[in-house]
Amino acid sequence: MGFPKGRRRVVLTVAVLLAAVVAGAVVWRVLAPAEVSTPARGAYPPVPSPAPGVVARLPVAPLIVDGRLRVYAGNRQVYADRPVNNRYRTTPYWSYRRWPATLEGVVATATTVVSRWSDGRLVGLDGRTGRVSWSVDGPEPVGDPAVRRTRATTVWEPRGLFVTEPAGGRPVVVSAGRGRVVAVDPAGGRELWRTDVDAGCRDAIGTTSTGRLVTVDGCAGPAVVEFTDAATGTVGARWRPPGAADELVVTLLGCRSGRSGCAGLRTAGPEDDTGQGWLLGEAAPVAAPTLDPAGAELAGEVAVAVTDGALVGRSARTGAELWRRSGLGQARVVAVQPGRVHVLTPANDLLTVDPATGTQRSWFVLNIGSDGVGWAPGAVHAADGFVAVERLRKPVDPEGDDRLYFYNSEPVILAAT
Repeated sequence: MGFPKGRRRVVLTVAVLLAAVVAGAVVWRVLAPAEVSTPARGAYPPVPSPAPGVVARLPVAPLIVDGRLRVYAGNRQVYADRPVNNRYRTTPYWSYRRWPATLEGVVATATTVVSRWSDGRLVGLDGRTGRVSWSVDGPEPVGDPAVRRTRATTVWEPRGLFVTEPAGGRPVVVSAGRGRVVAVDPAGGRELWRTDVDAGCRDAIGTTSTGRLVTVDGCAGPAVVEFTDAATGTVGARWRPPGAADELVVTLLGCRSGRSGCAGLRTAGPEDDTGQGWLLGEAAPVAAPTLDPAGAELAGEVAVAVTDGALVGRSARTGAELWRRSGLGQARVVAVQPGRVHVLTPANDLLTVDPATGTQRSWFVLNIGSDGVGWAPGAVHAADGFVAVERLRKPVDPEGDDRLYFYNSEPVILAAT
């Protein structure tokens, strides 16, 4: 015995509508904007004291945070593992995901981890627990970054995301993007200032160790370097190197991390093989010829470079030679951090010296297991006494896919110095 024809139509219509509602609910649950925070369950790790040498090889690039954690970037996730010197990547200590936005950059100051997303959102996480401390709107990133599977650019040199600490003040996080620059207090996410800009002709490239945002402005004629107080948004000096070309290539030097907290810069024209080095402070940049060579770096007040097979430290202000280490061949300075200068030799030995005296702190081969040293160095990150280096397959093919570009499946090598 069945339903009468009229009731059958009603039942069929209800069933179709119910199926549509269920399908819509499933689609909404899958595609709706969402965030998932998985906080830490274990204890915050202590600061380790590893002996100098290679401590780990990793499939993705770690941002060293507070000398205790390794923080990584995924497509839609920022997460951490511990301890910082564990040989392999481990189960996440904490994790934070967003959907459908993608992760564009990560910086850290003290124990606060700040992530930037493709919709411009800035999210501050407590690195000790992984819990969300704050979340605010910022400008959307400009352009489409070239991101490889290690995501080194996301955590080591995030575009348009910087941190700095004004003299005697509190840290500031600056986010520059599509038509706007926003600064926030990382302690609580309070917006400090925002300003509208023309993103087509202005490029915020980093911050100084004295709390200023550095921008290259080409909107009204020849390019100038503009310095903005990161705490207040007040535009200070607008500066052009004497005799500079209309277009400027500006390379920041002596940075604490990525392009943040930098103590110097080098300016050059688009086609120039050499440049002019400058020290940054509260006033206009001061010429520092010891920073002119492309391979020179700045460690505090000391300019370091490999010249004719010798690693030489000179006063960045006077040019006077302070120390010298010979017999290094075609070695090059790959990173600096407070109290350490890191030099990679042609045999992929990592030499670390004290920038003030040139005294050797450590020297060992960057090898682990049976990997060998037949690789070329890629991006490098140095913090809290650690150095992480991307290993690339020789000959390096910048256009090759990741399988051919990287040395192996765990291309990042991490060492304690």
